[in-house]
Amino acid sequence: MIQSQTKKFVLILMFVFVFSFSLLAAQQTDKREQRSDPSVLSARDTLRFAQVSGPRLSPNGEWILYTKTIRDMEDKDLKTSTHIWRVGSNGQNTRQMTFGEKNCSSPAWFPDGKKIAFLSSRGGGESPKTQVFFMYWDGGEAWSAHQHKESIQSFKVSPDGKKLLFIAQDSLSEEEEKKKKAKDDAEVVDETFRMSHLWMLDIEQKEAKRLTEGIFTVSDAHWSPDSNQIVYVSRPNTKNDDSWNSDVWLVGIKNNKPQKLFENPGSDSSPRWSPDGKQIAFSSKPHTNTNTWYSKLYVIPSEGGRPKVFLEDFDLDFSTPIWSPDGASIYWTSGAGTTVELFSVDIKTGAVKKQNAPRGSNSQWVMDKDGSRWVWSYTGPNTPGELVTAEKDLKSPVSLTDANSWIREEHIKIGQVKTIHWTNSDGQKIEGVLTYPVDYVEGQAYPLILNPHGGPSSARTESFSSSNQFLAGNGFMILQPNFRGSSNYGQEFLNANRNYWGIRDYDDCMTGVDYCIAEGLADPERLICYGWSYGGYMSFWIVTQTDRFKAVSPGAGLPNLYSMYSTTDITNYLGWFFGTPWDNEEIFRKLSPIRHVKNVTSPVLILHGASDVRVPPSQAVEFYTALKDLGKDVTFVLYPREGHGFREPLHQIDRLRRYLFFFAKHVNLTPVSEKEGEEVEKK
Repeated sequence: MIQSQTKKFVLILMFVFVFSFSLLAAQQTDKREQRSDPSVLSARDTLRFAQVSGPRLSPNGEWILYTKTIRDMEDKDLKTSTHIWRVGSNGQNTRQMTFGEKNCSSPAWFPDGKKIAFLSSRGGGESPKTQVFFMYWDGGEAWSAHQHKESIQSFKVSPDGKKLLFIAQDSLSEEEEKKKKAKDDAEVVDETFRMSHLWMLDIEQKEAKRLTEGIFTVSDAHWSPDSNQIVYVSRPNTKNDDSWNSDVWLVGIKNNKPQKLFENPGSDSSPRWSPDGKQIAFSSKPHTNTNTWYSKLYVIPSEGGRPKVFLEDFDLDFSTPIWSPDGASIYWTSGAGTTVELFSVDIKTGAVKKQNAPRGSNSQWVMDKDGSRWVWSYTGPNTPGELVTAEKDLKSPVSLTDANSWIREEHIKIGQVKTIHWTNSDGQKIEGVLTYPVDYVEGQAYPLILNPHGGPSSARTESFSSSNQFLAGNGFMILQPNFRGSSNYGQEFLNANRNYWGIRDYDDCMTGVDYCIAEGLADPERLICYGWSYGGYMSFWIVTQTDRFKAVSPGAGLPNLYSMYSTTDITNYLGWFFGTPWDNEEIFRKLSPIRHVKNVTSPVLILHGASDVRVPPSQAVEFYTALKDLGKDVTFVLYPREGHGFREPLHQIDRLRRYLFFFAKHVNLTPVSEKEGEEVEKK
């Protein structure tokens, strides 16, 4: 009788499971069928990707904390939430650690591995401040470590587990608060700043002590191995334009007397203690006001003295030092061509070694205590970012997370991504990343989108791009050239577009287009160009120099270098390329696309954020007004509240859809992921 009832119960459970699964599958199918082609990414799909980040290995090496950010696609505002997760170092026993409406970030282990710490604004009140919270490693309710008056920007648990170091912005004075409420709060430009400073909390006593104070702002602070000193980065103010004028400082928790570790006019950053606490490694460059010079590795005695300089013959950039547990080597990541590679240097010999990381983007590296295993974030050419692990030799990486399984489960088609090479007009080899259309047929020529990158001191890599895959799913081929001025090809190449904006990089872009045509990949009668930021500048420039493109869309671009100089928040950066307009007016005007606006024949779609301070929207207005005056085919879309990079999901969707319909219209292509005029699917 019992066995009969058990069998009946099991059959009922099986029926419920099968019915529920079938219903879920049907619901997913219904949603997918609302799109023209459910096998490719829609504009809305590009927001579905979950992001995993910030891996932190437990002291015993058995567990990894990380954050996972997901978007609620059923929410009318498409809100995201970020929470702390935990996974075993073998990829098993994945578990969400924090819950609730408030985001949780920056996970960290206590030295004994029994507790974790993280940042969250989960406190009460109308506008709760971001604070540090503690939680036991195996879960349970979190508790507040301390209630600071202002939001905490970053923190570090001391190696002895007794203290908490944190950085917070200075509070407004009573008089400043009073004036702010009365709206009598005029600010003197370049004289009114809210600095950030170091604090230390005694965890047991819950008493906070301020460690730095003055007219400067601090960041990137780290404990010495003995928990008695702190190394940090200081710069004069919070202006973006002064972000490269930084120095490395030390402060003791007892004497509380900050001292500069090294004197240098350029940027000193990313200080990290050696495992024995006797040395500090940091990144340094000799030139101020710019990021267009490669940093070198400096290692200095922690008590001060003359630093030893490494990588003087290494013609790529240096970033954040990662000490090996035995202190014999330092690792770092650097862009190298169309991949982001891991390198190491032997501290005794200075020998540099490439570690042969997987092709793509590799970042956020963490090594376990015995130096035998790595955990890091990897984004491949055809795969969204995941956390992976491998032994020290990096052979056979294993995924620890599967944050975007829906790509596989829903059989979404992805276009192939390759690095291609061509020769520019000066005989130099140029690289670029080419994304093929979904279901590419060899021998067929496709509509080609030229997409110059921003910066210009940056580079494209073979890493997954949802926007590229959205366009590839709709039948486009996308070329992203690493033109002269890109960052992954040596110092001379990086500086090659100084005084040559729109000239050398233009040649590298156009010879890349010619290569794709000659290879039978691109249809010469169906060319499109678009870009953002410096890519927007290049798009403005290209549309004034050639009529080969059927449609061009500059985004957040700068068509007037003369007026841009005085209105951007990175005047010094722009000045490094050209000097000042008052001293070099001719080149500022010569290389400004607006000076050649009469040459425009292609239809133009201008996009810009209304609150952009990097490239003010007045730049877009200038070019739009000129085209209107000239009777040209132009559309200008301004996005409220958006800065240089878009944050609001509906704006992100709108931008992609505008690109698709604008491009498709002018190359006689029918979009397949969605239809023009239809409202974007809400649920």
